[in-house]
Amino acid sequence: MPKLVQYRHRCIGCAVCCAMQPRYWRMSRKDGKATLLNADLKKSVYVLGVSNQVAEEMVEVAEACPVRIIKIF
Repeated sequence: MPKLVQYRHRCIGCAVCCAMQPRYWRMSRKDGKATLLNADLKKSVYVLGVSNQVAEEMVEVAEACPVRIIKIF
């Protein structure tokens, strides 16, 4: 199963991920950073297991992120 990984501490709050995939991303009202919904926090990194189809859809999101904090493994 592919994993979607977000290094949230490096997020600049541009909201590209939220605009492209609002089912998986939300902007935090507290700090203005994107949050990967339903993800587990592991060593200051957010990780969410996703299907192969979702992983393929997230490639565009990862490439659109200006600070490259979204990875798919």
